Amino acid sequence: MIASLAKFIDQSVLRIGYAMLPQSMWREAANERDLKLEQAVQFLNGPDFIPAESQPAQLDFGPDAPGGRFHLPSPRPCEFAENNVVHGRLYRCPDAWQERPVIVLLHGGGDFPGHQFAFHWFAHRCRRAGFNAATLELPYHFQRRPRQHGRLSLLCHYIPLISRDYLQMAETYAQAVAEIRSLSGWLLAEGCPAVALAGVSLGAYLAGLTGCGDARLASIVMAMPGTRMGLMLSQAGQVVRRRVREVILRRRVACEELDRTPLNLTLVRPAISKEDVLLIEGMHDLMGWGAPIDLWQSWGQPEIWRLPHGHIGAALTLLRPGRVLRWMAPRLDAPKAQA
Repeated sequence: MIASLAKFIDQSVLRIGYAMLPQSMWREAANERDLKLEQAVQFLNGPDFIPAESQPAQLDFGPDAPGGRFHLPSPRPCEFAENNVVHGRLYRCPDAWQERPVIVLLHGGGDFPGHQFAFHWFAHRCRRAGFNAATLELPYHFQRRPRQHGRLSLLCHYIPLISRDYLQMAETYAQAVAEIRSLSGWLLAEGCPAVALAGVSLGAYLAGLTGCGDARLASIVMAMPGTRMGLMLSQAGQVVRRRVREVILRRRVACEELDRTPLNLTLVRPAISKEDVLLIEGMHDLMGWGAPIDLWQSWGQPEIWRLPHGHIGAALTLLRPGRVLRWMAPRLDAPKAQA
């Protein structure tokens, strides 16, 4: 993709996205008040953020949920009932699915088309290649959005620029990782020889965060992952209005503090071998909140694919999953996983 076109697409999507945010949200973000930054930093640096132990989930495949759809109770419940039910779908291989590896697909922030359609296509390609696939709805997304928070509630739980509470934001990341690990534990307990994660954008970041705390994973694929909060400020500041940039500047110190915690992936290391990590970078990405090349250096230079796309264009690479599945296949080999 031509660089100027890739950047234009990313800038346009950013401008539209920020323009859709209600002005009341920015006014609230500009208010001087306690955002529980100190408590968030203490939680992120403590043992409860990503505990050493993780219990397998209890999946419920109800009779009214066809097509492998399931739900499970969140292992880290919060105050919102809707967000405490995790929705997902398991695409089983037609024969002896419990003897086949599984690829868990993690969507990007607010990416309903990718989760609903692109991942559906990817999952069927996984089955043709002899792998099971599973999808999850991340916290505060889709069916899990609290009704009282409205359609934009998920942003406040992931983005430090407009977060209403940094401690709640940190707990949201912890909840997402706990749910991914819980599903992985159930799949392994069912007999599947290996579990891998493949994520896009926010999903890629969560795959990396999970991979730093769980050595059971066979491999992780991270397409346009975030790495640290501070970069989100500089990228957003390129396209937003002056008033919004002033809000961003007020959050700079908080983002610097958050970047000194394990939320900064460049400060932590994966619990699996670097040979089992794949990074995918859009060379003209203006929407991500990190630089995969920085992660590549800090993680010991695992394999990285640098594609001449922006954030949107690189995300579309998952519509052509053949290359990704060929990379994952030897890492999901059952004898290797059992060894």
